[in-house]
Amino acid sequence: MVHLKLKILVLVKKISLLFCFFLFVDGFSQTKDKSVFVSYTNNPITLDADLKETEWAKAKGASGFWQYFPSDTIQAKQQANIKFLFDDDNLYVGIKVNSSGENYITPSLRRDFRAGGNDNITLLFDTFNDGTNAFVFGTNPYGVKREILLSGGGSELRGFNGAWDTKWQCKTVIKENYYIVEMIIPLSAFKYRKGETKWRFNSYHFDTQDNERNTWVQIPQNQFIFNLAYMGDMIFERPLGQSKSPISVIPYVNAITSKDFENKNAITDLKFGGDAKFTVGNSLNLDLTFNPDFSQIEVDQQVTNLTRFEVSLPERRQFFIENSDLFADFGNNRDANPFFSRRIGIAKDINDNNIQNDIIAGIRLSGKVNNDLRIGLLSMQTAEDIANEIPTVNNSVITLQHKLFSRSNLSFMFINKQATKDYNFSNNENTYNRVVGLDYRLASKDNAWVGKYFVHKSFSPNINDKDYSAGFSTEYFSRKFNFRLSGVYVGDNFRSDLGFIRRTDILKITPKFERTFWPKESKIQKHSFSIIPIFIWKPDLNFQNSDYVVISRWQANLKNNSEFSIEMNNRFTYLYDNFDPTSTDGAISLPGNNGYTYTSFKGNYKSDQRKKISYSINPSFGQFFNGEKYSLQANLNLRIQPYFTGSIQLNYDKIILPNPYPDASIWLVGPKLDLTFNKSVFWSSFIQYSSQLENFSVNTRLQWRFAPLSDLFIVYNDNYFTENFGPRFRSLNLKLTYWLNI
Repeated sequence: MVHLKLKILVLVKKISLLFCFFLFVDGFSQTKDKSVFVSYTNNPITLDADLKETEWAKAKGASGFWQYFPSDTIQAKQQANIKFLFDDDNLYVGIKVNSSGENYITPSLRRDFRAGGNDNITLLFDTFNDGTNAFVFGTNPYGVKREILLSGGGSELRGFNGAWDTKWQCKTVIKENYYIVEMIIPLSAFKYRKGETKWRFNSYHFDTQDNERNTWVQIPQNQFIFNLAYMGDMIFERPLGQSKSPISVIPYVNAITSKDFENKNAITDLKFGGDAKFTVGNSLNLDLTFNPDFSQIEVDQQVTNLTRFEVSLPERRQFFIENSDLFADFGNNRDANPFFSRRIGIAKDINDNNIQNDIIAGIRLSGKVNNDLRIGLLSMQTAEDIANEIPTVNNSVITLQHKLFSRSNLSFMFINKQATKDYNFSNNENTYNRVVGLDYRLASKDNAWVGKYFVHKSFSPNINDKDYSAGFSTEYFSRKFNFRLSGVYVGDNFRSDLGFIRRTDILKITPKFERTFWPKESKIQKHSFSIIPIFIWKPDLNFQNSDYVVISRWQANLKNNSEFSIEMNNRFTYLYDNFDPTSTDGAISLPGNNGYTYTSFKGNYKSDQRKKISYSINPSFGQFFNGEKYSLQANLNLRIQPYFTGSIQLNYDKIILPNPYPDASIWLVGPKLDLTFNKSVFWSSFIQYSSQLENFSVNTRLQWRFAPLSDLFIVYNDNYFTENFGPRFRSLNLKLTYWLNI
């Protein structure tokens, strides 16, 4: 035990030294300065995409776009020119986007489209000049809107949050070889400091006809196109004043009828509730929710799980979205995430199955306090369920984030889950769970160096040791090389009931080396070789090696927007407990206390998304524990623009194990249909068949956006057992929400 504690202390000491060292790795080269002037206007601006007002003629534009793809060293073939005006209430944007024709790709008229595979222009506003967070607004030639909250400095895809909504206006007009965009964005949609005269800004636009992706500020291709390290300046003619943010009240009414055929009960109910939004000053959000209901949200996409561990699924609920990085970006996202908002509103029934746990009410305060400090406060009360022995619980989070240097930050968090009543069925172990911790996120000025370093401690009844988690990650990006060294420790008694902890008692080390090549005069835009070894040890078992995998990968991106890769995985897995990877009822499991070494191969091809029909195919084969596994993942997409998109997902796994262990053929099929009648009426259907879950499900939604951010939903869910195709669960929802500004 003493030996173990010494090893852990050495690990924590090394992490602390990394904290100190990388505090100073924050001053590398910056891009050439670019700026655009934002003129003040007293005259009204008409939203007509004509830009006929004299103010537009006088305004100086942001021009001189650079190619990002297929090259990042030349000026864009098709340029865009972006002009800004503002008054006391609104930011006005006028844009001309050149093109070689009018054959634009617009898959759908649905709001919050993805940028890839279609024409669009997108604007990024870093209103606090911190290179960490940004408000993102975009549109396509048909005037379909998208708004996004971007966090984490734009260093990773998971920082892109398209579930955020705000009120703004946009109109487009298509002309010969160009299109015009005009936007009116209320200043209340942003958060910023009163008296500010400068924001950081960048823009990118996708041109499918000339196969270009372009950015206003030049960005190297080894960085994401939305990276916030590479931005210019918006200079306002006069200081910004106090934001006149309205109080927003969003009530709902939901008529529900459902029948659970498995448990033989039926429910008919009429639910009421809603949200309220307040702005405190110019930079803080206060959100309230009462009896929230999330029945209109699209169902989760099912996955085939052949591992021993839980699968993490993304948060889709609007209340948890804005400033979500303040709460969700602690720890290690895969192995030691102390706060996972999807835990709120979910509980275990008496049979240890996950069921919905109603949320009574919640409050959240988040945003900027001053130039360097952000805060996040969240408190939600969930309801009791006596029949399932679920207590009423308060779920609270407090976070502080302080900016350091140009783009790095140091964060503190406190998480508390606590039963607020005594129950006969409750035991002492479940009365409370708390986690406190510090995180340091490194992001150099040019994003060449990024990193994450954290130490967390949990507090639970009758637990006094092995209740820490700690980790580090340091990564270097250059045009040719990518190096990373990361590690995480999770103590055997570390517990975060509101987090996502795959397993405890692990010490995991993950180095990475990648070499990228940029060939000239080739159909290949870039290709790379990478090797990623992952090693996991069990500290409580004298640091026994429990798992390792060595991933060797070659990946190529072609200039026609297709992608190709091949991969070899060499694995070792030590099973401490019996495990059946096929999940076959009554089957003999692979015996525990045994190690398995196996090798597999994987391929991937993804076609050009600009085509009306696109697809991806991912075959794999090789050894699997003491047997073999053959798998195929495929996705087929059809576009009949701009009204219809359809796709079908196919996952097939054939597992062959030696006698007496079971074989299995596991299917997951998921057709998805999306019909947009216009910019206000949408119909989508998602059908899923999973042989592993023994479930066939249908989710179909009709949405009418009858007013800005106000909707009528009709949602039908139907679930069947796959063995006899008998009904399992069925529900029908009629939900009305209305966004009212006071």
